[in-house]
Amino acid sequence: MTPAQFLARMERRDIAPAYLFLGPEAYYRRRARAVLLKAVLGDCENESAISEYDLAETPLAEVIDDARALSLFASDRVIFASNAEAALPRTRTEEETEDFESGTGSAGPLGAYLQNPTPGVTLVLIAARFDFEGEDKRKQDRVRKFYGAIADPVEFRRAGSEEARREAAAMAKRAGVTIEPVILELLVEALAADLTRLAVEMEKMALYAGGRAITEEDVALLVPDARATTIFALVGALGRRDRSRSLEILDTLFREGEYLPLALAFLSTQFRSALVAKEAGLRSPQQIQGHFAKMGVPMWGSRAEQVYQTVAKFSKPQMERAMDLIFEADRGLRSARPDDRVVMERFILRLTA
Repeated sequence: MTPAQFLARMERRDIAPAYLFLGPEAYYRRRARAVLLKAVLGDCENESAISEYDLAETPLAEVIDDARALSLFASDRVIFASNAEAALPRTRTEEETEDFESGTGSAGPLGAYLQNPTPGVTLVLIAARFDFEGEDKRKQDRVRKFYGAIADPVEFRRAGSEEARREAAAMAKRAGVTIEPVILELLVEALAADLTRLAVEMEKMALYAGGRAITEEDVALLVPDARATTIFALVGALGRRDRSRSLEILDTLFREGEYLPLALAFLSTQFRSALVAKEAGLRSPQQIQGHFAKMGVPMWGSRAEQVYQTVAKFSKPQMERAMDLIFEADRGLRSARPDDRVVMERFILRLTA
């Protein structure tokens, strides 16, 4: 079950006796928790209706016992149990493995409970440690199997770039923030599409801006690690052949002490991509993004737009010359020289001529 499907069920008040929250995405998990509490408890603020456990400290059987118990103070209750991975046995004999797979082992009390759950009690087991891909996948599958009595876990997968941009735009709308799409792209990229960090930074910028539109300077000032994206801004300006903006950004980079060979490395990648796009006859950012995706090279929409701008501003011979200029500038920065700024300013003037 996706978070969206879970939220839809909560709106219909289609509430199961138990849920397994599976996966590392904290932003959607917090929303799911809030909506679940609203669906089960309404506007009730009775603290006795909510119980919190950590399965790294409390046995699963003890949590099930609490779920079976009737409360004198609340007819409806929600029980959250975090670190659900900790309930899994660390080692298993062959007999224990059979019990595990049949659901009669360590998770047996859960299966028995769900055959006759307590009315008005909703149990939420939270397993947020493992991801759905890579080395974590096998561990994730084991957690899912251990809690197999819960047939339809809610999967909190990390957001992709497109999903993060959509959700960030929704965050901005809810916060009453005006932010241009290109600045939103910058923010999402600076925070690596982390929805939790996006929510925090969006709230921070809404308070800072006080009703005016968010600018690129706001992002660079307020968002941790966003200064590194100034390098991408330089790459974008050079790709557009915008000499004035490039020199302004270069001045910012020098004040902040950024590592300029990194900018040249990114610029080299952009011109190589633009050469490929030019030779393939690609005529839009969408075509560029699709073409590189087929080649197995994922590309953000904003990066495809930058590549397209470079294709539009430079002819093929000019791109090839740009590669030579990038090489010369990089060599100049890495060798004995009187002034890095002179090297970069000369490079920008020649590239944008």
